[in-house]
Amino acid sequence: MSVWSDVVGQPAAVEELDHAARNPSAMTHAWLFTGPPGSGRSVAARAFAAALECPESGCGECQACRTIMAGTNADVREVVPEGLSISVAEMRALVQLAARRPSTGRYQILIITDADRLTEGASNALLKAVEEPAPQTVFLLCAPSDHPEDVPVTIRSRCRLVPLRTPVPEAVAEVLVERDGIDPETAAWAASVSGGHVGRARRLARDPEARERRERILGVPLKLRNLGDAFAFADTLVRSAEAEAADVSGTRDAAEREELSIAMGAGGTGKGAAAAARGAKAAERELERRQKSRATRTQRDALDRALVDLAGFFRDVLVAGSSAQVALGNPDRDADVRLAAREWTPESTLRRLEAVLACRDALELNVKPRIAVEAMMTSLHTG
Repeated sequence: MSVWSDVVGQPAAVEELDHAARNPSAMTHAWLFTGPPGSGRSVAARAFAAALECPESGCGECQACRTIMAGTNADVREVVPEGLSISVAEMRALVQLAARRPSTGRYQILIITDADRLTEGASNALLKAVEEPAPQTVFLLCAPSDHPEDVPVTIRSRCRLVPLRTPVPEAVAEVLVERDGIDPETAAWAASVSGGHVGRARRLARDPEARERRERILGVPLKLRNLGDAFAFADTLVRSAEAEAADVSGTRDAAEREELSIAMGAGGTGKGAAAAARGAKAAERELERRQKSRATRTQRDALDRALVDLAGFFRDVLVAGSSAQVALGNPDRDADVRLAAREWTPESTLRRLEAVLACRDALELNVKPRIAVEAMMTSLHTG
């Protein structure tokens, strides 16, 4: 099975990338994959990396293809930011590694899955490497768009653009059935409510808790009867995101602290034990900083998923209220959507949608989640 089978609903992009992998004259050293969430930017970049290293340009069966798709290939490094941003120190270290000669394949490949999270210093460090690349180094950047707010113009101008689109529900459902073994009915439902986001569709199809969270958040708009409800729902939403972040981070944080303790000589009795213990303090503080940043990112991602669901609901209300011949993003909530369309004016619905989008913006600007969510819920109540 070819590596391109993982890239869902992107025939034009696959054709372009496959041609470049098979024809060195069509290659360039820097690529920028853009597209909305769920379009498969990082999956396409990983498949392209496998095709570049594969002797048969992406057979999917050789060692290079298997290790790259699994994330264990020595010549392909993938940057997946766990915190709020990618620091300049991290980027400098990665750029230095990427400049080395490949150990087994044709290229050293650096994949940056969220290039829009690069700090200014990290962008400058990457720009220098992209301007003067090593002969066998390839940079694959992924971002929501090529807008200057996502990717600096100086970096964008040195990359070849690969625009991706949102896959249609039928393509998403087909992947869930054929690749994940999900029954066709569940796959069709998950694909229809995921907005073309393959990862979200897979999560909804597999995880009962994810389905329950979605049901709870989509039930909120019609249950907001007074300000007390607004603050109660805000509290529930924030607590749920905090609990999800704690579940994700708890076990991993403990394992990382134990590994660091062992690496720094915990329990040692030799002459250097005291000096090692003093040196461990700085390492422990750095680890705590990274873990705190990761927990914050996880909590905000959980909140953002809920906000995307809410925004989709209000979008559906606008569609139903205007009698537009457009498919609903949440077809399983058709009754609630049409009830809301009868009760609210289009202007009121639009104000509610804008409140959700404003909450997302506030979270990106580091406003405390509880304050941002309470402000949003108050606006949803007043309309």
